Amino acid sequence: MIKFGVFRLEGKVTIITGGASGIGASTARIFHENGAKVIIADIQDKVGQKIAHKLGEDVSYIHCDVMQEDDVAKLVDTTVHRHGKLDIMYNNAGVIDRKHGGIFDVTKFDLDKVVGVNVMDAFWGAKHATRVMIPKKNGCILFTSSATTNVAGLSTHSYASSKCAVLGARVPAKAIEILTTSWANLKGRVLKADDIAMAVLYLASDDANYVSGLNLVVDGGYSFVNPSMLN
Repeated sequence: MIKFGVFRLEGKVTIITGGASGIGASTARIFHENGAKVIIADIQDKVGQKIAHKLGEDVSYIHCDVMQEDDVAKLVDTTVHRHGKLDIMYNNAGVIDRKHGGIFDVTKFDLDKVVGVNVMDAFWGAKHATRVMIPKKNGCILFTSSATTNVAGLSTHSYASSKCAVLGARVPAKAIEILTTSWANLKGRVLKADDIAMAVLYLASDDANYVSGLNLVVDGGYSFVNPSMLN
């Protein structure tokens, strides 16, 4: 969907990690509809290539394991080689270890998994995006965080810890916090991937030129109600 008939990202070159599914796939589509050249980065090769083929011109897929710095560095370098620049780096790749459980249930495997993907994606993405953006004195870096950093008890300790680390990696950039829940105070509305993608579109566009270091919470107002009232 293109709002106001305007291509808000006309000519912008953007990388979306975790772009083969969920929020990343929705963002890839919406960015493309708004005139961006999109590089989908993921480890889901068949799915990522299929999405890139479906979206068509100016969309491509690159295999990238965000836990490996060399993969992220190569991703950024390949993008700059192809397009001559990188305007937007959306560090969106992420995993969750489990939906519920106390701190005593967390294993080293759980912690290694969520930190390895969620934190390394944010850190290596920010590092190598700034490496090519600083010389150009231009660029936008975005992250997907979680409302679990604002409201305790919404996820496992390992996942919440990883997303708090994402917030630490964001400055001076922009982060999106999300929460998929029916507890929001926007009655009759359920959060969809496109809702997040549209918020990302705003932050990535020139409309947000003077927005930096922002942690934008997209949770339907859930953070403003007292979770204990729902028990």
